[in-house]
Amino acid sequence: MSSRPLHIRFFAILREQAGCTGCEASSAAADAQQLYAELQQRFPGLTFPAHLLRVSVNERYATMDAPLAAGDRVVFIPPIAGG
Repeated sequence: MSSRPLHIRFFAILREQAGCTGCEASSAAADAQQLYAELQQRFPGLTFPAHLLRVSVNERYATMDAPLAAGDRVVFIPPIAGG
């Protein structure tokens, strides 16, 4: 599969770990799980476990194995603790 442009955002602790709110990236990742693994290589501080994340693709919650397409807006969301 060839690389395609994606719009990526990080929320909460992920933003702190990555050191940015998001990025534009070109990726051949088939799904959000693969994309997150690529992003962990690009941002070594991004250590939050993937299996605990929620993901949104184009403003809709999705599963980590949802397929990605060129131009998708992908948001990685960690669990939020309330009080």
